Amino acid sequence: MAAYCSLLLALLLALSSSSSASAATPYGFEFPQFNAAVADAGCDGKLVAEEEALARRVPPLKLHMTHRSAAAGATGTGSFFLESAEKDAVRIDTMHRRVSLSGSGAGQRGSAPRRALSERVVATVESGVAVGSGEYLVDVYVGTPPRRFRMIMDTGSDLNWLQCAPCLDCFEQSGPIFDPAASTSYRNVTCGDSRCGLVSPPETASPRECRRPRSDPCPYYYWYGDQSNTTGDLALEAFTVNLTATGTRRVDGVAFGCGHRNRGLFHGAAGLLGLGRGPLSFASQLRGVYGGHAFSYCLVEHGSAAGSKVIFGHDDALLAHPQLNYTAFAPATDTDTFYYLQLKSILVGGEAVNISSDTLAAGGTIIDSGTTLSYFPEPAYRAIRQAFIDRMSPSYPLIAGFPVLSPCYNVSGAGKIEVPELSLVFADGAAWEFPAENYFIRLEPEGVMCLAVLGTPRSGMSIIGNYQQQNFHVLYDLERNRLGFAPRRCAEV
Repeated sequence: MAAYCSLLLALLLALSSSSSASAATPYGFEFPQFNAAVADAGCDGKLVAEEEALARRVPPLKLHMTHRSAAAGATGTGSFFLESAEKDAVRIDTMHRRVSLSGSGAGQRGSAPRRALSERVVATVESGVAVGSGEYLVDVYVGTPPRRFRMIMDTGSDLNWLQCAPCLDCFEQSGPIFDPAASTSYRNVTCGDSRCGLVSPPETASPRECRRPRSDPCPYYYWYGDQSNTTGDLALEAFTVNLTATGTRRVDGVAFGCGHRNRGLFHGAAGLLGLGRGPLSFASQLRGVYGGHAFSYCLVEHGSAAGSKVIFGHDDALLAHPQLNYTAFAPATDTDTFYYLQLKSILVGGEAVNISSDTLAAGGTIIDSGTTLSYFPEPAYRAIRQAFIDRMSPSYPLIAGFPVLSPCYNVSGAGKIEVPELSLVFADGAAWEFPAENYFIRLEPEGVMCLAVLGTPRSGMSIIGNYQQQNFHVLYDLERNRLGFAPRRCAEV
């Protein structure tokens, strides 16, 4: 895997050194303003008074979400997606390492139940164009008084964390850093607290020392790749969320990482909102608040400035969608972070690609909002690539030697482009069929179109990234252990 990452990095550096700067295309989207007062002016002390009245109702929770794209002044769309591939490579390496350590016992369930409301919960998500990259961002209100922070939405990790003062070694952030001293509801998790066992200690403090279990803090270390990690203290804080019908609610005692040393490819975000399966994820900790075991999101296409949303709780409109399809998640354990699917075969142009079942099953298949492109084990990727080459119209000349992405075609001057269909077929018979814009990238102004799929090592996992999920409403139904997906114009949801 290290050799794969090194090769990818070298190719990207070679490309970026020869690219000329051009204005970046905005890829922003934001959720509708469910609570204009909160979105415009923040939250205030009235939230505490509302809590008792709201506790008798059970709402769905809704987050406003935005897509991060290349910032102004970056290179063109080709460089943007190739940089996303670089970041994906580091992330995938981390996923392999995390899977190999998943049986270490640091993932025991331990979050306490919360009182359920009668409606869903809502949080604000706004455009991330200014902070630059390929993820989606959620606006979250943290502390007392509540302050807004823009966090990366990540279904492939569990820990919620913010850059915190004093920031001893931090990346550049857009907006203020969270200051624990300015919040009256902040408190550290002590090293004797059972929740401290859910995080790994800093590399320099293993095994963890805990001389005063009731007073010493709980230091943590969480890594995302060779260049990305956060180190700080596990803490408890009030998070304020919007409700779909009755304003806002303050949720006390949400565990998160107060990061004092943070490095990596987070590009201006305040931190990360984990939506994985683990007990420390935002979705797991607030499960009782939004009255269910489901959340969903709808990601607008790359390049759109329209809004989109993520909803915690069942969305009636989605459940009534005539094209809503389901496939079962693979059986999960208490230590799982990822959402595994049971991929059986891949169709290109309506025909099954010749890929052995052992190749697809070796590392499993996950769906992930934090990875941009989609990935399959190298033998599967080579077969998929060749299937497209064999079936592509000769009207589009094949470009040999294009960096990283392959196959790529010259589509300069072409109008409507016809490409072979791509479908994923799962073990229970469900099929996910994608429109062409979800698996081919049009790179402008170069007039190049490339397959938005890459390979991982032979034993690597398959990953359905956020580019392939655009304009689908995706439902994580954990009560029935299944993934739902329905085609939508997400800008209109």
